[in-house]
Amino acid sequence: MVLAFKTIRARAEQRKGGARAVQRLLPARPDPKALARLADDRVLAEMTRRVFSAGFAWSVVEAKWAGFEAAFLGFDPARLCFAPEALWDGLMKDARIVRNGAKIMSVPANARLVAEVAREHGSFGAFLAGWPSTDEVGLLDLLARRGNRLGGMTGQMLLRFLGWDGFVLSRDVVTCLRDAGLDVGEEVKSKRDLAAVQARFNAWAAETGLPYVHLSRICALSIGENALEA
Repeated sequence: MVLAFKTIRARAEQRKGGARAVQRLLPARPDPKALARLADDRVLAEMTRRVFSAGFAWSVVEAKWAGFEAAFLGFDPARLCFAPEALWDGLMKDARIVRNGAKIMSVPANARLVAEVAREHGSFGAFLAGWPSTDEVGLLDLLARRGNRLGGMTGQMLLRFLGWDGFVLSRDVVTCLRDAGLDVGEEVKSKRDLAAVQARFNAWAAETGLPYVHLSRICALSIGENALEA
């Protein structure tokens, strides 16, 4: 039997110094209206930021970000979908960005994804705003299939940074789920495990009325290394 979420929250509050302390550590509630207004160039920019940050020092990417914006033409999907080969060849030697060929070439591929979805739904943000949190697994599958290098944790972090309401399966969150009684592996990758995690978060959301981003964060705060800021 999996623990009720009130038990997990109580653990987080005990570890972090009370209910108010936990509340201060929670992110803002996701705003679907703001997400729906998000411009497509900002979506592609965040996709690129997450792809380049994966397995790399985030601080380096952030320090170079102004150069990324200039080098990738402000992340305008329409311009990048039809950019000449010379642009991409030049970027392979461009010191303004991190020169990783596979990651550079993810940008035109993801520009096509953003443009295609925008044609279908008005904008990528509107598409995300209409996708229910009860099926994050389905959305992650779409990003992995139709995008480039957007699978796994990269897709989860992308959704988090864009402001979509979902969980992130960090090591502490998975440890919390397993400790609570959910039968999943130490790394949640299989369809079976992902479905089990989705069902558990859906049940906790129904139990508490909390957004998924808060459920995920409280899970992380309830277990693992008790740093001053989790």
